[in-house]
Amino acid sequence: MTKPCPLKKVDDYRWKIEKTGSMNVEGLIFASEKMVPSICSDNAHQQVANVAALPGIIGKSFAMPDIHWGYGFPIGGVAAFDINKGVISPGGIGYDINCGVRLLRTNLLKKDIERNIKNLVAGLFNNIPSGVGATGKLNLLANEVKSVLEKGAKWAVEKGFGEKEDLKNIEENGTFKDADFSNVSERAIDRGKEQLGTLGAGNHFLEIQEITEIYDEDFAQKHGIFLGQITVMIHTGSRGLGYQVCDDYIKVMLNAARKYEINLTDKQLACAPVLSEEGKTYFSAMAAAANYAWANRQIITHWVRETFMHVLAKSPKDLGLELVYDVAHNIGKFEEHAGKQIFIHRKGATRSLPNIPVLIPGTMGTASYVMVGTEQALKETFGSTCHGAGRTMSRTQALKGIQGNELIKKLESEGITVQVKKMKTLAEEAPGAYKDVNLVVDVCHNAGISKKVAKMKPLGVIKG
Repeated sequence: MTKPCPLKKVDDYRWKIEKTGSMNVEGLIFASEKMVPSICSDNAHQQVANVAALPGIIGKSFAMPDIHWGYGFPIGGVAAFDINKGVISPGGIGYDINCGVRLLRTNLLKKDIERNIKNLVAGLFNNIPSGVGATGKLNLLANEVKSVLEKGAKWAVEKGFGEKEDLKNIEENGTFKDADFSNVSERAIDRGKEQLGTLGAGNHFLEIQEITEIYDEDFAQKHGIFLGQITVMIHTGSRGLGYQVCDDYIKVMLNAARKYEINLTDKQLACAPVLSEEGKTYFSAMAAAANYAWANRQIITHWVRETFMHVLAKSPKDLGLELVYDVAHNIGKFEEHAGKQIFIHRKGATRSLPNIPVLIPGTMGTASYVMVGTEQALKETFGSTCHGAGRTMSRTQALKGIQGNELIKKLESEGITVQVKKMKTLAEEAPGAYKDVNLVVDVCHNAGISKKVAKMKPLGVIKG
């Protein structure tokens, strides 16, 4: 017998889970009525309730419209904690620490690249290593990895990968100052030696896109965005190093939860008090992995610029490949809200602050968006919004129903050039395996937790 769905409608875009049992706060899910059956069948709403039972949680246990089942926290989960009474949980940040998105603008229109789109995609594919376990063109010594963990994107710029100007347009300016590489295991550092400057696999991608709609002319103009413009979006994270950091500290947090007598409704929510020795140590290691991810996207940006210059035979000034913004969507941060410092987990969720760009990637063949943060998000969700489309189909399910070769033909018929390392990855990440990103974005826009600025459609995609 199927359990009844506990979601209670608040309005057209909000659904609450009433506080029951061990829950300390209510749950609140942003969704349209059409999305609710999928959310309930996935059982991700139960994870929202589980998070609500963690000690020291404040406000509500939130989930964005791209919600789906994750490790401990749901993907799309947001939770803030009192720093004295609350906890920090690796499951609330995720295995791919600082998986995030950056967007590059250009001075180009579609007509400027149409004849070269296949060469551009091939050049990017050859210049930027991708795929599971991919190793990059850099092979660092352990001490160099430690420097990356300390400095983040600043390290990359110092090594000639980009310009100082880039750092101004990255969350935290590309360097998490709380990082401490001494709390990162040798195994994690070893995994990081050869993966800097790599895209990885899964839902990660690099896309050449065209701006097809502008919703907020003033904000778009402020950030150099215009109709018909060619943009480049990079979606990747901290690779094997970040995964290892998360894996290492889940074990630490399981012991910590027992030590501090924290009652867990799910062991995947393993955690420690925010200001405990275990909590502070994990946070500093997480921050170091976040720095690795920012350096990773910075190096890829440099190689994107080199590829465009080579294929199009244009100068940097003519290309105008400038960084619009770079934002994390798997991260934990100390932030001040309503005059109080809190610790906030965003797992598959993006920071949404007034007048700051929000980047929402699509799913290969579907649109991506630039949005802008809002005062409403600050008041309601601790400055948070969605991060993408969100899966509706597991990778195993996708493989059963989708053929990679057929998908490439379909995408090419729609004017999208794709280059991929493995057909299996292509099938797993097919647009049909995800929610409609347009609907997800519309929920956030209509709920007021972020506002639409521009819409991009893909012209060329590379995947691992």
